[in-house]
Amino acid sequence: MDSPIILVLEDHSLQRAAAVSVLRRLGYTGIIEATDGHDAIDKIQATGGVDVAICDLNMAGMDGLTFLRQASQLSLMQSIIICSSLAEDLLSTVDHIVKQQGLDLLGIITKPLCAPALKTLLLKHKLKRSDPAKSSVRPIRMPSESTIRRAIANQEFRAYYQPKFSLRTGEIDGAEVLARWQTLDQGLISPSFFLPSIQRYGLVNELFYNLLAQGLSLQKLVQSNGKPFKLAFNLDVSQLNNLDLVERIKLLLRTHGASPQGLIFELTETGLLEIPHVGMENMVRLRMLGVGLAIDDFGVGYSSLERLCQMPFNELKLDAGFIQRMDQHRYIKVIQGTLSLAKDLNMRVVAEGIETAEQLRGLSRLGCQWGQGYFYARPMSWAHMAGWRFEGDQSAWRRAVDVPGC
Repeated sequence: MDSPIILVLEDHSLQRAAAVSVLRRLGYTGIIEATDGHDAIDKIQATGGVDVAICDLNMAGMDGLTFLRQASQLSLMQSIIICSSLAEDLLSTVDHIVKQQGLDLLGIITKPLCAPALKTLLLKHKLKRSDPAKSSVRPIRMPSESTIRRAIANQEFRAYYQPKFSLRTGEIDGAEVLARWQTLDQGLISPSFFLPSIQRYGLVNELFYNLLAQGLSLQKLVQSNGKPFKLAFNLDVSQLNNLDLVERIKLLLRTHGASPQGLIFELTETGLLEIPHVGMENMVRLRMLGVGLAIDDFGVGYSSLERLCQMPFNELKLDAGFIQRMDQHRYIKVIQGTLSLAKDLNMRVVAEGIETAEQLRGLSRLGCQWGQGYFYARPMSWAHMAGWRFEGDQSAWRRAVDVPGC
């Protein structure tokens, strides 16, 4: 993989020279220097764009905020690292602004720039670039309904598995099941391309039951040693309104000889704002069956506490955005509060998006017991997941980042 092109936007000459020096020591050679936003726009337009921009905010001329807005409109860069001495509450707001602009914010580093922190964020960018689901070529046009139906019939939609781990021991507890489209001409395609089409054509159920059947087949194989292996599936809130939902799940469980206690269905919090009584009834039926229910992306919706009181959830998936901002005091306090609340409500918490050892240690200190993310493993195929399970939890944990073929 080619070395990334990195922009260093800093108006202070010594700070800029220090950042360039750190990058060179880390082995990066494609470095562009700029003194303000105007200078940066001119230089990256001349080069056709950059992979990563390390950006100060408080500068004379065009400041960093204006630069980020204009650069995002021009699609001149892939990822951003903010390096600033602003107060934490201001940086938190900047974080939100950058995300709203659709930029990939790798992280925020407070001045003076720290080499280990920069190395970690650039490794994060490298991992994203190497993810086949994100780097594969994507078709320009939305696939037609007939194309999607044919792909489902031909088993082109594959279940990929991202393991969940004990933060304390590294033991594999189970996995979240994610969809990937294995095409002949485009390679592996991520859900961001095909899920809108699935929803538009009303094929959510077809994909869901297809993935559920694949997952139950794997579960039967990896549980042959007697250890439980729970699988979590994303359930669209609209599916809760299907009168036959629970019966179809029961049928698949019987077909595969599987236990409902081995299943968790994750519902995105923002989809729960207005759910009809039929949906609530099905949630109760699923819990009576023995299936677990989790609120996915917890903390980013608008009525979390009300939903915790009204709905029969027994697991929280803490949104990755909180984990990525654990260097900020406010976010640490929110995580602490969530863990305390979940404990009082007898709910398990799974932290999503763990990408660094520092995040793992921080979550462990706060008392979080379970997690998933690139620090452990990227989503993997059926064959690799089965291999992981048979080779043993501890060995899998130690080699988490370097799974071949993922």
